[in-house]
Amino acid sequence: MNCRSRQLSGQMFPPVANARQQYGLRHICGLTVSAMAALLLFFGAGGLKAADTAVAATAPHNYTNTFNVLDDKYQLAIGDQLSFQIVEDEDDPKILVVTDSGDVQVPYIGRYPAVGKTCKQLALALKAELEKEYYYQATVVIAVDAKPRSRGKIYLVGAVHAPGPQEISSDEELTVSRAVLRAGGFTDFADGKNVRVTRGNNTRADDKKTFTVNVVQIFEKGKTENDLPLKPGDLIFIPERMIRF
Repeated sequence: MNCRSRQLSGQMFPPVANARQQYGLRHICGLTVSAMAALLLFFGAGGLKAADTAVAATAPHNYTNTFNVLDDKYQLAIGDQLSFQIVEDEDDPKILVVTDSGDVQVPYIGRYPAVGKTCKQLALALKAELEKEYYYQATVVIAVDAKPRSRGKIYLVGAVHAPGPQEISSDEELTVSRAVLRAGGFTDFADGKNVRVTRGNNTRADDKKTFTVNVVQIFEKGKTENDLPLKPGDLIFIPERMIRF
């Protein structure tokens, strides 16, 4: 295992306490089970317990406040560049990129799903994973450093004046009604009350979901709560009315 704690040198007990205080690691480099047993016999279990109590009392970080300031609004998307830091390591932040598969490559953990999570949600999830094996206490800080200009495309077909693909800008929430307006609006015989949005895996029918949106109601009565935010890959179909008048 690639252990993060500093090498033990000089006096034996202070480095052990320091490694746990500064890094919160479960594993300390160079200490086998027998070595730890020897330390327990030498110093006594009471001494280690007292050291742990002192560590807890002098912990320099307010962990609750750290998580409270993380962004809990923006949902991460493919192409986002993130800064990632484990406070206990005292290292500079590392750069993580959300890949096309929606994952980030996280130290110790490996690939972990990120798309659709906020920075706060992802940080708390990674904290739980790290504390399963590697850390007694892991304070994870995540922030978005850069967003791609486009989060992907949606596709409009049917009764609009300018059907075709549309880019979803990284700084906007594109909805069905906005996509229709961007496409020049409905044609004369469009059935704007039954606009269908198909979402999901393009290769597996059981992974697809279909939504029906009454865009006419949104335009005419301001029912924006019924508008549907679009995601990259969505297919929007605007049918024509069966009866034309």
